[in-house]
Amino acid sequence: MSALSPNMEYIATILQSSSIEHVWQLHVDKMRDYGFDRVIYGATRFRTHGEFGDLSDALILTNHDKDYIDLFFGKALYINAPMAIWGAQNTGVCSWQWAIDRRANGESSESEDRILDLNASMGVVAGYTISFDSISERSKSAIGLCAKRGLSQPEVDDIWHAHGSEITLLNNLANQKISSLPIERRGKPLTERQREVLQWVADGKTLQDIAVIMDLNQATIEKHLRLARDNLNVGTTAQAVLKAAVQNQFFIFEGLRGVKIQDVPTP
Repeated sequence: MSALSPNMEYIATILQSSSIEHVWQLHVDKMRDYGFDRVIYGATRFRTHGEFGDLSDALILTNHDKDYIDLFFGKALYINAPMAIWGAQNTGVCSWQWAIDRRANGESSESEDRILDLNASMGVVAGYTISFDSISERSKSAIGLCAKRGLSQPEVDDIWHAHGSEITLLNNLANQKISSLPIERRGKPLTERQREVLQWVADGKTLQDIAVIMDLNQATIEKHLRLARDNLNVGTTAQAVLKAAVQNQFFIFEGLRGVKIQDVPTP
């Protein structure tokens, strides 16, 4: 049997991965091969008004320097970042030349210009953004690929001209894989009992039905639901079912526990 090409080996490994952490590290390493050594990925199913919505409801993955992360996310600068705005409002691929041209033409706002100046001071000057197809109006995911220091945007555009189709394909694969895996949030995770009770609620069972099925009294079922709501930081059981579903928590099994998502400061 012939050996797999590097891209086919990457695809095979991604498809076999069982944790977001593993997929992310594989993808960061793969993008580095193309000259993109810093990456930001964001995904949410709770966006509003063409924006990414509350950062605490989003999955953010990045390998940018901590100093940059603390400013970009900790100070909520991403709200005015031109390419983040483009990613939230569009679908497809966009060269960062777009933001450069908007500024040159006087089309960018003062807040956007400040972000561009900050980026330049921290070596975030050239790259591409991919905004993925959404499964609903409330969902959005996008990735920003930042080129290594020393590369200009024209040089990055040349890289994209040669390899853009395969880079886009590999990023779409990583996005699809990440979206299929359980997300273990900061804070207290759902227990096995809490997930089971929420699953039965999602299946349309009443509290009395669930008590019989699980051989527990109804007060205990209500306690599990209350704790599940608290752990998910929602006010109703319906919201808890929705949030657990979109985080893929219904499908967590023992082998997937311990996924570590990089902490991102919230404003």
